[in-house]
Amino acid sequence: MERAEKQEMVTSLHEVFSVAASVVVVHYDGLTVSEITDLRSQMREQGANLKVTKNRLTRLALKGTDYEGISELFTGPTAIGYANDPVSAAKTLSKYAKGNEKLRLLGGGMGSLVLDQSGVKALAELPSLDELRGKLVGLLQAPAQKLASVTQAPAGQLARVFGAYGSQDAA
Repeated sequence: MERAEKQEMVTSLHEVFSVAASVVVVHYDGLTVSEITDLRSQMREQGANLKVTKNRLTRLALKGTDYEGISELFTGPTAIGYANDPVSAAKTLSKYAKGNEKLRLLGGGMGSLVLDQSGVKALAELPSLDELRGKLVGLLQAPAQKLASVTQAPAGQLARVFGAYGSQDAA
């Protein structure tokens, strides 16, 4: 790798660390290319990304970002999972690690907060941003639906009463 390529990689990683809501560091030792490709596609489906990193260059890229505290995790064959949603990368990597023992969660970060392995697993248990939005919309719509059904109920009862009287008169 030439010096210009290394500098470009450091700049790219620095940008990732500057905008990511969360970063998860994993060891991928022993994963085949097809397994990593499958993991990457699962990450993309959830709105997250997986990037295999060079440890020394990653440590350089971490300087000056909120994630500087996770630099000690970069030893051995590491990759990072990151996303704009704080939960999606942790959730996808944690789920994949349960099914494949070759992928090991090392830790990560969420802003300036450094997470250990159990912290990443706890983050993975939280509902995603889309799930929270859905619950919020459901909570906001529930009172409107109840109000509409309460206001329509008397009119419906009146219509049934008038219908019953009308059928009695016809008989």
